[in-house]
Amino acid sequence: MSAEDKSQVKIRLFTREKDESLHVQDTPMYAPISLKRYGLSEIVNHLLESEKPIPFDFLIDGELLRTSLQDYLVKKGLSSEASLTVEYTRAILPPSYLSSFNNEDWISSLDVDNESKYIVSGSYDGIVRTWDMSGKVQKQYSGHSGPIRAIKVISSTRIVSSGNDRTLRLWKTKNDDLKAIPQDIDDEDDEANIEDGKTLAILEGHKAPVVSIDVSNNSRILSASYDNSIGFWSTIYKEMNVVDPMEELNNSNNKISTAAKKRRRLTLKDGTIRRRAPLALLESHNAPVEATAFDFNDNTVGYSVSQDHTIKTWDLVTSRCVDTKTTSYSLLSLAQMPTLNLLACGSSARHITLHDPRVDSTSKITQQQLIGHKNFVVSLDTCPENEYILCSGSHDGTVKVWDVRSSTAMYTITREDPSVEKGVNDKVFAVKWAETVGIISGGQDKKIQFNKGDNIFKN
Repeated sequence: MSAEDKSQVKIRLFTREKDESLHVQDTPMYAPISLKRYGLSEIVNHLLESEKPIPFDFLIDGELLRTSLQDYLVKKGLSSEASLTVEYTRAILPPSYLSSFNNEDWISSLDVDNESKYIVSGSYDGIVRTWDMSGKVQKQYSGHSGPIRAIKVISSTRIVSSGNDRTLRLWKTKNDDLKAIPQDIDDEDDEANIEDGKTLAILEGHKAPVVSIDVSNNSRILSASYDNSIGFWSTIYKEMNVVDPMEELNNSNNKISTAAKKRRRLTLKDGTIRRRAPLALLESHNAPVEATAFDFNDNTVGYSVSQDHTIKTWDLVTSRCVDTKTTSYSLLSLAQMPTLNLLACGSSARHITLHDPRVDSTSKITQQQLIGHKNFVVSLDTCPENEYILCSGSHDGTVKVWDVRSSTAMYTITREDPSVEKGVNDKVFAVKWAETVGIISGGQDKKIQFNKGDNIFKN
């Protein structure tokens, strides 16, 4: 190879993009070793004959390229005679700050109703709020006697929340576009007798704060509690276990009599709220449970992470723990990346670990570590449009955006409101990545912050 040739390196370009129009011919070529991401993007766009340039990111051996090819070769101890296999994928541009909403107290949890286009927040003042995109509070839900720790949208007419008062609450929400009563109401009159914004039922059974909840698509709820247990609940009244057996009377055919229905309607009008017990309490952890989630593809499987350093897999049909994976640190948050068969777990050790739940617990359980936060990683969510991307919220006051094909963060989002003094009361407690909204975060600064990328996050 001549001196001139040594300034080039042999590369093979490929992509996993599902859009076939973004695939180039899979043949090796020589590229100047001085090229960085922009120069490589120019090559790919030239090969694609793109009318409008598309920004790309590049990965070599699963690591995002953030330097020149020459710097990469030096870092890896490779010569310019090496042959590099380079993967390209649509670039994700830095999420830009849009706005912040002011709240009365710390924001502990966030969710989005994609159908009705509103945001739901849980706060340490014990109130659930729904917001429109202009920052106006549409409804306040009061009833918890302590800080709210988790909220989840069930449907366009239902929200569930949980908190330090050891209970979960099902709330009725209003949807003017709804044409029919939801199927999870077993008696239409029950819905009619409860005002919008009021409690439909209180779910009791935990003996300590309930800090995480997840909802399946078959009307089930999982709750994680500091009493070391996971609650398994139904949102369907006729399937719920009654806390007070005198609350409802069933006949021999297990159907509620007309008299019992009338008595129940009168009770609801009188302001008494139903109290329901869990279908099951799942007990195997020996320390507070921090997060729980249904398997994305199978509602009969659940996962949980705990301060006892373990990840547990649950068979929800038999209420049994079927697998336990042990780490060396407390686990504080959980998100599933279903197409990659990975569980992302935020930890007290300031990193995020990726685990394959299918791997036997006797084998190596940590697939990868994402390192960059400087304090506890307490909240995780996945990008709704890219299977490799997730975001994390931390007590270090930042939200980081990750591509799991690299161990370092792509971008860091800070608290951007100019009225907030940096480094003071800026812990992030909750993050939510919504397709139509972007990345939403909330925390100790009592603000809901919005950040959105300028490009399409499609893979």
